[in-house]
Amino acid sequence: MKKEIKTRKNLESAFAGESMAYQKYLYFASLARKKGNEEVAKLFEETAAHEIAHARGHLHFLYPEDMFSVEDLLKLAIDGETFEYTEMYPGYSKTAKEENDMAAVAEFEDQITESKEHAQWFKTKLDKISKVFGGLAKTEESHANGYREALANLKK
Repeated sequence: MKKEIKTRKNLESAFAGESMAYQKYLYFASLARKKGNEEVAKLFEETAAHEIAHARGHLHFLYPEDMFSVEDLLKLAIDGETFEYTEMYPGYSKTAKEENDMAAVAEFEDQITESKEHAQWFKTKLDKISKVFGGLAKTEESHANGYREALANLKK
């Protein structure tokens, strides 16, 4: 395996870990606050802010700004959400059913529904952008043809 592939996988893993720590620490903060310990809640929130900054740093390497158009970003989002509702959550739900964890089954089934919805939102936006740019391309082509015709008439 190439170094670049290993490094990308490591960045993805680091991003996932930092993102999970962020969410976990925010959750821990809410629990600490409910249990009456504001000082510990604030410590978790401060640490969570650091974790999300780390995660964003990894994203800059995974998805360099100059490498992706808005359309590319929407396609990546569609792919991710589609994976969630076609493979990830159905597999998780199957396992939860086998283990008779019906609360987890319900959670995973809800996520299937939401992931489908999210994919559709991104697809709708991508289609809208494509129509706008597709229309612009046709307009630009029409203008270019008009300029060519005008130039041809000048040369006559």
